Amino acid sequence: MAYSPRLKDKYKADVVPALQKKFGYSSSMQVPKIQKICLNQGVGDAVSDKKLIEGAIKEMTTISGQKAVATISKKDISNFKLRKGVPVGVRVTLRGDTMYEFLDRLISVALPRIRDFRGINDKGFDGNGNYTLGVTEQIIFPEIDIDKVNKIMGMDITFVTNTPNDEEALALLSEFGMPFKNQPKK
Repeated sequence: MAYSPRLKDKYKADVVPALQKKFGYSSSMQVPKIQKICLNQGVGDAVSDKKLIEGAIKEMTTISGQKAVATISKKDISNFKLRKGVPVGVRVTLRGDTMYEFLDRLISVALPRIRDFRGINDKGFDGNGNYTLGVTEQIIFPEIDIDKVNKIMGMDITFVTNTPNDEEALALLSEFGMPFKNQPKK
């Protein structure tokens, strides 16, 4: 039998029926799903130190399990000593099984390792059913060796769903087990 991620199986077995019941979908194809997860890390100090980008790419690749790419500046900004074409960040987009594996590690391992963690804010929705979560330290992921980290940097994690509104996206992510603040316990 072929391998299938745990949360992918959970989506089919638990999330789809729960959301069908809650929102009254007539077909399981109407149930919203996560299309992709985008990880983005800005490395502003990379303008003066090129090694920071290489380290950030290596760390992001380790965290996501997929090759990360550098983001390039699009224009010159003299106040930030920034030139066009200089790497200023790192990004990676996860889809399919890799996405479900990352989501599983994020929910069950990484988020509980945040200091004074009391749940994530449910105000990060954009009005179109997408949710963005800011993480202040990349060392919450167990794949990162804290002794080899050059600089502690944060990252943005964006969950892109195919829902038209935030209420359905919140229900979808809650069913997956995202620990939102102010959520009623099941």
